[in-house]
Amino acid sequence: MDNPVKKILWKPTKKQIQESQMTRFTEFVNDYHQLSLQNYNELYNWSVKNIGDFWHTFWDYSKIIHAGKIVSVVDDDSKMPGAKWFSGIKLNFAENLLRYRDDKIALIFKGEGRKPQYITYKQLYEKVLILAGAMRKAGVQPGDRIAGFLPNMPIAVIAMLASASIGAIWSSCSPDFGIKGVLDRFQQIKPKILFTVDGYYYNGKKFNYLDKVKQIAEQLPSLKSVVVNPYISHSIDLTDIPNGVSYQHFIDKNKLNGLHFEQLPFDHPLYIMYSSGTTGIPKAIVHGAGGTLIQHLKELHLHTNLTRDDTIFYFTTCGWMMWNWLVSSLAIGTTVVLYDGSPFYPDGNALWNLADELEITVFGTSAKYIASCESAGI
Repeated sequence: MDNPVKKILWKPTKKQIQESQMTRFTEFVNDYHQLSLQNYNELYNWSVKNIGDFWHTFWDYSKIIHAGKIVSVVDDDSKMPGAKWFSGIKLNFAENLLRYRDDKIALIFKGEGRKPQYITYKQLYEKVLILAGAMRKAGVQPGDRIAGFLPNMPIAVIAMLASASIGAIWSSCSPDFGIKGVLDRFQQIKPKILFTVDGYYYNGKKFNYLDKVKQIAEQLPSLKSVVVNPYISHSIDLTDIPNGVSYQHFIDKNKLNGLHFEQLPFDHPLYIMYSSGTTGIPKAIVHGAGGTLIQHLKELHLHTNLTRDDTIFYFTTCGWMMWNWLVSSLAIGTTVVLYDGSPFYPDGNALWNLADELEITVFGTSAKYIASCESAGI
């Protein structure tokens, strides 16, 4: 079969290759191990033949914040699953994502039909500090499950980071999930707190989903609090929501003792995600803090070539694992764009206009979206 590609659309210049993080990492490996790897293929072959050395080298390259010393990188690299990684190390996922606390923009939130909202790294740290304090006051401890039924907006990132700072485990679904879809997932994990909003916007319409939240909360007896952040309304009535409380009433700004990051084993649970549910109830999939962090950093540093100068976007909801991947970009200090709404409102140029308006340098999306743009002649 003939190759359908008629021409190369783009390839990096020699200067771009030389200045890439992949090249810098290759040089780092050569210095670290007294090697003379010349190109990507040689680096790749070395990495898969020297698994422990590769990950130890990348650990040092990425400057992961941690406590303790590495006793063993991996006990048996042929054992999958079941290998024990980075024994002797303790870390906190949120501490690594909040390593920057300056005035650079951390998050830009663009809701459908709304003006962009900007949050600096300093402001993000303060918001996480406030929420984490309130969650500890509410009795949240390491290992507790915290759930989000949220649009792709800052409260989702803040609640995840606050949970991770304590060592609680985050799991989220997006507003387009039906009640059964949410319960099929959250009933398995028995969350202590549910973070949500009063509604969302999509395709030019406003959707109130407090009734949906009420029905979900009624069937999750493990919940101690249902924390609702107003999004489509200025004031909300939560009298019908079991254990319902507004976000503003839940947080306590008067007791700020600094953000304490629990130091936890490398494989401490961080996220619970799910299979698609096409063959029965969705299967819960647990992702560890250390493994998620180092894998995401590898992809973002080396494969995406992400730096602090970038602005990264991925068209995703909080119900897809690409949301988790996107948020890890905070560890690099880049600007992360969150978008909630239809990608075709008011027309098919919505996201491309967003890329232009916010000067996005890394644009992530799905094959389905690209195909839809093609079908629409965009």
